[in-house]
Amino acid sequence: MACDNIAKPSCEQIINILPDPFVVIDRHYRIMAANAQYRKRYGLSNGEDVVGRFCYEVSHHVDAPCSQHGEHCPLEIVFSTAQSTQVMHIHYDMNGHEEYVQLQSTPLFDDDGNVLYVGEYIFPISQKRQDTLLIGRSRPMVRMTSLLQRVAPTTTTVLLLGESGVGKECVAKYVHEYSPRSGGPFVIVDCGTLGENLIESELFGHEKGAFTGATGRKKGLFEVAHGGTLFIDEIAELPLALQTKLLRVLETGTIRRLGGTEYINVDVRVIAATHRDLQRMVERGEFRQDLYYRLSAFPVRIPPLRDRPDDIAALAEYFLSSSDDGDRFVPLSPEVIETLMTYDYPGNVRELRNIIERAAILAYGEDIIRPEHLVFEGPRREDVQQPGGERGALEGSSRKLLQRRHGRLTDDEVMHALETCDGHRARAAQRLGVSERTLYRYVERMRGN
Repeated sequence: MACDNIAKPSCEQIINILPDPFVVIDRHYRIMAANAQYRKRYGLSNGEDVVGRFCYEVSHHVDAPCSQHGEHCPLEIVFSTAQSTQVMHIHYDMNGHEEYVQLQSTPLFDDDGNVLYVGEYIFPISQKRQDTLLIGRSRPMVRMTSLLQRVAPTTTTVLLLGESGVGKECVAKYVHEYSPRSGGPFVIVDCGTLGENLIESELFGHEKGAFTGATGRKKGLFEVAHGGTLFIDEIAELPLALQTKLLRVLETGTIRRLGGTEYINVDVRVIAATHRDLQRMVERGEFRQDLYYRLSAFPVRIPPLRDRPDDIAALAEYFLSSSDDGDRFVPLSPEVIETLMTYDYPGNVRELRNIIERAAILAYGEDIIRPEHLVFEGPRREDVQQPGGERGALEGSSRKLLQRRHGRLTDDEVMHALETCDGHRARAAQRLGVSERTLYRYVERMRGN
């Protein structure tokens, strides 16, 4: 039977086969084609077709490219490099609901080999994976998350840098969860809490009789982490002698147990972390230069909390929601948020969590957390006003929160904002100066009354 007379499928028919949203975009951010799943998820509420509109307008609900809002724009990356890329973004569906998505963007070439369009495949992230997401939508956090999304699918060693308490372990778990090794073990070793002999035995294992008290063979954490990820925290505390052994593992993929003679193959991705200046330690001869360069193939600096004040409210509400009976204090009043914003948190996220947990205990039996329930370890900026009446370095949604009156939103305020924005929660939340999550909690409480 001849196939010459069979009609060729159209572009739309081909992309409609794909089970997830897919869109074709030109270099000017205009949507040239979209499959049925994309239209169903991100179609405009007024029924207008998405084709011909800007991608950032449809999926981000903003009036400028996402690169101007602190995110890595995959379109710009693909057109500049002619290479595929993968990032994570926050999108809004046609009902205004916020969702996390993974974007796989691929160049579509013309006959001369030039990038003509970008094909963007959108993978909505499951609720299970959303539970591992990093809290915060400030620009520093969005930029860091985009970097993590790009390195997570690879096998590259990652070096996490940042002050104590910024959440290096959470970041390492994030990289593991979004890697092909997510089904394997995630193993943690803290070099700062172990002595030299114990570190070697913990990392590489030992044979029976290797030292006094070694009554049997023990697998090391490299073997335990086989097929998964080994997170080595406080790598700067690793003794020089063991740094040599670690370098060999990274370069050969083999280990030898303490007291053993055979080399064992291990398939492990290493993520290392430290709050110390490794470059300075290399200069002083306290850290091996070759190991430093091997570990720093992809360094990621985690911003301290004082550099991302917009995330304080979201983190505080998250810690409350995660504690026993703490959910009843959410959302926090603007007065409490303003007080939280007047402190620099030298202990970073860890210190904020302690402050919130203590406040919940002090507020037990009361309806709300008040500023007097917040106990800070160090001095805070009592006055957020600068000379001339200008606000301090408070950005985005946090500034809007402080500009509102002190107190909770009323039902009338919430209803008026939703009516003004035609039920669009993201826009209503922006109008009220609160997060969409906080607005959702207000709506749920109104429904329960």
